[in-house]
Amino acid sequence: MNETFTHRTVLLVEAVDALAVKPSGIYVDCTFGRGGHSRLILERMGPAGASPTQGRLIAFDKDAEAVAAAGAIVDPRFEMVHAGFAGLAGVLATKGIRAVDGVLMDLGISSPQIDDPARGFSFRHDGPLDMRMDTTRGMTVAEFLETATADQIREVIKNYGEERYAIQIAQAIVARRANGPLSTTGELAALVADVLRQRRAKPEPGQDPATRTFQALRIHVNQELEELQTGLEAAMDCLALGGRLAVISFHSLEDRMVKQAMRARAQPAEPPKGVPLRASELPVAAYRLVGKAQRPGYAEVSANPRARSAMLRVIERIAA
Repeated sequence: MNETFTHRTVLLVEAVDALAVKPSGIYVDCTFGRGGHSRLILERMGPAGASPTQGRLIAFDKDAEAVAAAGAIVDPRFEMVHAGFAGLAGVLATKGIRAVDGVLMDLGISSPQIDDPARGFSFRHDGPLDMRMDTTRGMTVAEFLETATADQIREVIKNYGEERYAIQIAQAIVARRANGPLSTTGELAALVADVLRQRRAKPEPGQDPATRTFQALRIHVNQELEELQTGLEAAMDCLALGGRLAVISFHSLEDRMVKQAMRARAQPAEPPKGVPLRASELPVAAYRLVGKAQRPGYAEVSANPRARSAMLRVIERIAA
């Protein structure tokens, strides 16, 4: 692989430690990327064939380049699925798997996706305005911006980017279409920067003016939050007793969803109203939160600044 497009796995040891991997377990890596977490999970499972009951690792990724990279892993316990993790439950069912011992989600985009201008994710490298994680299907950002109304664009930028000047950016994008469609990341980044400059918006320290807009459009075209909501519920449902889900998020929208979903599962069901119950008969929670949310340490952030916003949360199934 080109050195420019290498990937440093964030919270590698912490996330895999959280799964408490055992040799005979069944694990799911929902976001293979370049395989950092998957390789360490396999390593923790021990040498292939060493356990009387062979473990399994099933990895998912929508990105065809990630799927191709998975070909470098030669291990009978490993299987790659070219799909998003929203379909987790259905894929496991087709494989006859009713419960798993651990699920890992490393959300967001990988360094190879950001650093390759041809993918259109970055405002720092001029390239086609694409941003699809799966380039074989779906609408590109350029296509969305060419066909959406100002209100639709504003809603995306406001809701997914939490951008204060979403309406002004949306109006500028629609006005720009009179001179031809936006087709490159450089054009969009320059347009956003110009809008914020006109509004005399103070730039956030260390953040490009286009950051929030690019994040919002990427989330929209890839339906990331919809996939996350479905995937979280499916992952927690499929955990075996003692099984754990570990999720690494990179922005507040993701982390809020993860935190709320996990906290809801860690609460006991409401007891029936009007029915007297002994203490031993009260509902108990089927899940428990494991430790506190973790952030990368100073050394990791210094070596990989892209890790600075990462947040790891873990939940374990403790009852049927």
